[in-house]
Amino acid sequence: MKNLFMEHFKHQTFYAVGLSYKKADAEVRGKFSLDDTAKQKVLEQAKREGLHSLFVISTCNRTEIYGFAEHPYQLIKLICDNTQGTVEEFQQVAYIYKNKDAIDFLFKVGTGLDSQILGDFEIISQIRSSFVQSKNQQLVNAFLERLANAVIQASKRIKNETNLSSGATSVSFASVQYILNHFEQADSKKVLLFGTGKIGRNTCENLVKHIENKNITLINRTKDKAEKIAGKFHLTVKDYTQLPEEIQQSDVLVVATGAMNPTVDKALLNLKKPLLILDLSIPKNVDENVKDNPMVTLVHLDYLSQITDETLEKRKLDIPAAEAIIQEITQEFLEWMKARKFAPTIHALKEKLNEIKETELKFQKKKLQNFDEEQAEIITSRLIHKITTQFANHLKDSDTMVDESIEWIEKVFQLETSLTS
Repeated sequence: MKNLFMEHFKHQTFYAVGLSYKKADAEVRGKFSLDDTAKQKVLEQAKREGLHSLFVISTCNRTEIYGFAEHPYQLIKLICDNTQGTVEEFQQVAYIYKNKDAIDFLFKVGTGLDSQILGDFEIISQIRSSFVQSKNQQLVNAFLERLANAVIQASKRIKNETNLSSGATSVSFASVQYILNHFEQADSKKVLLFGTGKIGRNTCENLVKHIENKNITLINRTKDKAEKIAGKFHLTVKDYTQLPEEIQQSDVLVVATGAMNPTVDKALLNLKKPLLILDLSIPKNVDENVKDNPMVTLVHLDYLSQITDETLEKRKLDIPAAEAIIQEITQEFLEWMKARKFAPTIHALKEKLNEIKETELKFQKKKLQNFDEEQAEIITSRLIHKITTQFANHLKDSDTMVDESIEWIEKVFQLETSLTS
């Protein structure tokens, strides 16, 4: 199987390298977090260093690169060179998969089976956008494009054909659950949402839907973004300059700014009543020093992600069905890879047989007086089709040693082949 992954890149292997919530806590994940600018720098550096096909994803729960390299360190270096983490720190919590294992891992990640909250499908949009970003930089080969599309297809089928994503269980919903458990009358509490990225928007929607709380204020550095979301839910928007004043008046502060450094610290807090702060960001957007204020209860995303309920237990029942879909689509992908490997040989074989046919038809035309060239053309073309199909079926067989068979066919028929990207 190994050679199937080498494509036309000599001496290169397909790898998945990264870290996730499983071994890296929020602080470590924050050190290796890549924003859009950093991701772009990774791609530019990859080009300079001679890497030809990869994409990178970075979410609150994971930072990973999927791509071809001679050695996984080349991909690890890309992450470490563009983040605040060191190679030594990375190695303590990292994982490296290659070839078939890397493919299997990407399918697990892309379908929510490796998510911190089982069945969380938000990751697939990250994979899709990261793939497009790499493609725009001409950093995607046929293998990676086909693989990304296969993972997207698997995610879509699992979402439509199983209950793995049923129920409203996500980090944003977990935060709403926490608020409901923390307050007896959550619908009457004043909630301030600072930051209107994807998690912020989802949290806002869940607050309105599950708590029926209209007493929600939105603040974002870019006010028009907050106004677009507020208009959808008929909520209040305040200027960024009013943040300290709004915090003072709030019972709950939800922080999801997506900044690379803390945006809320104890200096902002001039509290006259208890404040619950939910930090839904990686890296952490709330400084730990807010806990110096006795009125503050600080809860981070990692804790919220551990909240489980009946929905998660029900989702586990659909893991086998999801895995069956993944296995089916993975098998299709592997067959495509195998066919891609021997396709040039079959094409060259067909050309060779056609050359033999043309030579023989010319000879018979001269030799036989009533030679039916049209009928002979039909018969010989059908024979060539049947012969090449027979060889193709042999090469598709799971028990076939593809490299040896290709070498034998090319030697017997004296074929010259070339694999295009």
